[in-house]
Amino acid sequence: MRRYPVLPIFIMALLVFAAAFAPWLEPHNPIRADVLSRHIPPFWYGEGSTENLLGTDALGRDILSRIIGGARVTLMVVAASVSTGVVVGTVLGLVTGYYGGLLDDLIMRLVDAWGILPQLLIVIIIILTFGQGLGILIGVLALLSWTGAVRLVRAETLSLRSRDYIYAAKVAGASDWRILFRHLLPGVMNMVIVTATLGTGTIILTEASLSFLGAGIPPPEPSWGKMVGDERQYVGTSWWTSFFPGLAIALVVMSGNFLGDWMRDHYDPTLRQL
Repeated sequence: MRRYPVLPIFIMALLVFAAAFAPWLEPHNPIRADVLSRHIPPFWYGEGSTENLLGTDALGRDILSRIIGGARVTLMVVAASVSTGVVVGTVLGLVTGYYGGLLDDLIMRLVDAWGILPQLLIVIIIILTFGQGLGILIGVLALLSWTGAVRLVRAETLSLRSRDYIYAAKVAGASDWRILFRHLLPGVMNMVIVTATLGTGTIILTEASLSFLGAGIPPPEPSWGKMVGDERQYVGTSWWTSFFPGLAIALVVMSGNFLGDWMRDHYDPTLRQL
């Protein structure tokens, strides 16, 4: 358990499994409301029922079904936004680190300028301007995940471009693009994987925050953050309506961070703690 992140891998695998087989795992329709069954407590309460293992919300929708359905939305958003941001950041990092000069200055000043802006506020303004939607949400979350990859990949490329095998490739007549993607990219892939893994938790938390504020996934699609936001007024009387989706967010975010830390230490043994 100390050498390998067994529990984080299990939780992330459970997320992927729930997202892939959500239609068959959901005991009820996650968007079907039944006001006559509102705020049914979890099954271990006397008033609870095994029909709704984790209870129901203010509209009578099954909490467990909505958590499973929200897993699909979460995985779709995270996979698309993180992969888009990391690909863009990796390409820019390779280009700036390899060529340097004016191009490097322009891109890095753009990264610095983007880093000092109130990003969450800008994301909310973009969503409110262009409307809510899955594509808009993926696009704005990708804007939050590209800068970190640029910095890390650029730093690693600056170190690799002066290696002997790069000079040998130039002497052999290899083109710049072949050197970038055939010789330099494999050398930074470990960094890219670690960046993507560590960024997963941040993107999940950002998506949940946007949904909590009403600027995320549009209704009636289930979203963990929106479930917490919609039911926050019932925390004192029906705690389960917001506790279980909040617990799902916490577990997945922590698992992504722990998995990223392990992968960073695994690929760079000098960072391992005794």
